[in-house]
Amino acid sequence: MTKATITNSIVSVQWLAENLSAENLILFDASMKPIVPIPDAVPETPAYIPGSLRFDFDDVLCDHNTSLPHMMPSPEFFTDEMQKLGVNGGSAIVVYDKVNVYSSPRAWWMFRAMGHKQVAVLDGGLPAWIQAGHATVPTLVTPKQRGDFASRPQGGLFVDSKYVTQALADSAFSVIDGRSAGRFKGQDPEPRTGLRGGHMPSAVNIPHMNVLDNGLMLSKPKLQAIFEKHKDKKMIFSCGSGVTACVVALAAEQVGYKDLAVYDGSWSEWGREDSGLPVVKD
Repeated sequence: MTKATITNSIVSVQWLAENLSAENLILFDASMKPIVPIPDAVPETPAYIPGSLRFDFDDVLCDHNTSLPHMMPSPEFFTDEMQKLGVNGGSAIVVYDKVNVYSSPRAWWMFRAMGHKQVAVLDGGLPAWIQAGHATVPTLVTPKQRGDFASRPQGGLFVDSKYVTQALADSAFSVIDGRSAGRFKGQDPEPRTGLRGGHMPSAVNIPHMNVLDNGLMLSKPKLQAIFEKHKDKKMIFSCGSGVTACVVALAAEQVGYKDLAVYDGSWSEWGREDSGLPVVKD
């Protein structure tokens, strides 16, 4: 059997179809039910790309010692859970979700934060796989044996509110909010209870949907135009809970930006009534 090698953080449906039988391929369904309804999502019927395992960062692969949603777990916990799922140090990992490119980049970023570089997001997700005429199955697979994956934490890929507070006052940084324009401006209500409307002072808004076209990542020239104002900055990405922030981070990475971070707590932490952190509306 052949081995797959990932050379880009996004792979096409064609690439996946050609590498589906590779001996080192690990395929993860990293779907999360959107907290805000998104059109074109695959209906909630069991449908998976053949050979898929489940990457549940919402309820399982997260820090269980905080009230904040799906926060990054410890390296030790992540290592143990990945080994249980049969992941090896030499695994080529592809993550996808049932919306298109929505929650899967969060899984991609988690692997990157734990030092695994052979990981990519399936462009267009499950909808693109189905649209291309490829088969789905109603069940996930069970890992055949324990893997040898070992976390190698990379500092600075996930940051906290203290770091973001300092970055907001530093012209070397751009803090980019991936929520919708209505939520960013405080015009639309937050879908989670107990959160204020608005945004961080001096943050800028790049809604995650703006880096996609019909569920696929925009072309590099179009992405370059979006990030042109931030090309000399260190970028920190935020959103409602640290999920779609990773979509925008993936887009920036596609056009060559390297100094990127994700605010793990995002608005679920910053926007709390009792957080004591500043919020503005415009």
